[in-house]
Amino acid sequence: MQRVPVLTPSLKPLMPTKASRARRWLKLGKAKVVYNDLGIFQVQLVTCPRAIEAQPIAVGIDPGKLYSGVAIQSAKFTLWTAHLQLPFEIVKKRMEQRAMMRRGRRGRRINRKLPYNQRAHREKRFNNRRQSKLPPSIRANRELELRVLDELSLIYPLTYIAYEIVKARGDKAFSPVMVGQKWQLENLEGYGNVREIEGWQTSQIRQQLGLQKQKHSKGDAIPTTHAVDGVALACSAFIQYGVTSTHSMGWRGEVTVQSAPFAVIRRPPVSRRQLHLMVFAKGGVRRKYGGTVTRHGFRKGDLVQSPKGIGYVSGDTEKQISVSDANWKRLGQIASSKIQLIHRSNRLIVTY
Repeated sequence: MQRVPVLTPSLKPLMPTKASRARRWLKLGKAKVVYNDLGIFQVQLVTCPRAIEAQPIAVGIDPGKLYSGVAIQSAKFTLWTAHLQLPFEIVKKRMEQRAMMRRGRRGRRINRKLPYNQRAHREKRFNNRRQSKLPPSIRANRELELRVLDELSLIYPLTYIAYEIVKARGDKAFSPVMVGQKWQLENLEGYGNVREIEGWQTSQIRQQLGLQKQKHSKGDAIPTTHAVDGVALACSAFIQYGVTSTHSMGWRGEVTVQSAPFAVIRRPPVSRRQLHLMVFAKGGVRRKYGGTVTRHGFRKGDLVQSPKGIGYVSGDTEKQISVSDANWKRLGQIASSKIQLIHRSNRLIVTY
């Protein structure tokens, strides 16, 4: 049974309620519908409730290199699940392209007809090989997880965050998931009690709950690829394996797993504004490329209504706007006068 998130008049999250009760509140004018960036149906009470006690609610995050799974779970209900399509590959490709363009600009600046000691080589400003920065591709992955968690913290009264950690041993070198692990755990501490769960523990919990995981075709945007691990991680706040009596071991605690709304979330693949394209245009003038601003008052990533259907602004020409679907495939180029704005871009594409 699906549960509807509830907010107080001061926007503090309460325990979710039954859908029938939420409809009754709306009919009697005791609540109103509010919008959130994840597209979750949510109501806000008009008057302060008598009691605001909340039961424990856990969020499970199964981080990955290309995909991550997220789930919200209470002791009696599975509230929400999601499959995150991480921007690792596109950020990595764009960083390589940016480095290549930078090397080309530096190469054109140097006059190689001069002796080497007279060329315009710039001295290094600092030792840029001894930094403890996260690679941009891995940072972008972890920031998308934080972006979703930050929105969830405004919808549900989160108590626990269960995060799967990776331990690379032996000749495995390192994992891209492991690189930003410590940085991410420090960020999660601001949202609740963080529980670090290892992969073998996630597998045991999943088997105990009777959940099936698809281990092939991990890119499929279905609950059994990564979201199911998010559910198992969230359930670790309610069930544990340990001593049950003097001479026996077993599972302690109770939790109920149910079907829940499933969302697929990604970032709109909007290119950053570039001052220099890789190839000159005719006459030596390079055209504008990238950025989020259009010439018609819309921004790339805005959700709009068009004659081709509901889609996202993905580009523009002198008189038209390109509208794309959730997979960023263009629906068509439409005159700006026929486009109606639904809501501004929140830098997320969410589909159910």
